[in-house]
Amino acid sequence: MKKASLLTLCIAASLAPLSVSASKFYGAKPTESVWKVTVDTPIECRIEHMVPNYGMATFTSRASKKINLDFELEMRRPMGETQNVSLISMPPVWFAGEPAEYIDRLRFYKQFNGYVDGQTAWSMLSELENGRYPTFSFKEWQSRGKRVDIALSSVSFQQPYNEFSSCVARLLPYSFEDIAFTVLHYNENGDDLNKASMSRLAQIAEFVRYSPDIDLVLMATYTDGRGAKAANQRMSEVRAEKLEEYFMSLGLPKDRIQVEAYGERRPIAENESPIGRNKNRRVVISLGRTII
Repeated sequence: MKKASLLTLCIAASLAPLSVSASKFYGAKPTESVWKVTVDTPIECRIEHMVPNYGMATFTSRASKKINLDFELEMRRPMGETQNVSLISMPPVWFAGEPAEYIDRLRFYKQFNGYVDGQTAWSMLSELENGRYPTFSFKEWQSRGKRVDIALSSVSFQQPYNEFSSCVARLLPYSFEDIAFTVLHYNENGDDLNKASMSRLAQIAEFVRYSPDIDLVLMATYTDGRGAKAANQRMSEVRAEKLEEYFMSLGLPKDRIQVEAYGERRPIAENESPIGRNKNRRVVISLGRTII
């Protein structure tokens, strides 16, 4: 990080604004600094910190193939104009003699909360773990020439951060987008999925179990073209009923499950070969999600 020693001139009491022109400073005093893990599931981890008189600071990591982190600064009064924001790592007063350090230059947008992701968000967590105060500094849009500084306190951070880190380590290695549309395949002459498909169904079930926002599971079952048409239709219906019961056992209400049994209709491959028949013996699972 680059040194930003000019920004340390005004540290006083427990914390102070970043520059002599700053008109407003927001940050928790040591006695009121609280960090709390508010979500701890295999699909989402969240840790929050209230900045008194300003808003909520939130770090969130979600189930995905890649490790990820988002930070949101919820503002009680969103910014009135889009502008550049300096993100500085400030030393607390008890780190006597340590300089401030530059983290990044950001862009906060009019009428939106402040948002940081990727490496910069991880850097903020690292600075907090080191006992420092990631601080946002920008011009106060209502007062020309003045600044406002918002600091995240590292007091009482370590224990909740350990909990958050443990949650992140347990996140599922796939996201909603990875399982929202899935095709699974059946063994021949039965209602059991093949081994690979059973593993995939378990992944879908795990995600659905911890996702109250999934409001629809749509399933369509198909058979290959061997055997009598009526028997194939019945086999397709049995497979659909079994899957419906499975998702209901996860706690999903019946009115949020839709199943269709198509039998040997709508083949996607020729039924003359074993490979083609295997492709046709399938269930297509689509998940619907409430957008908040």
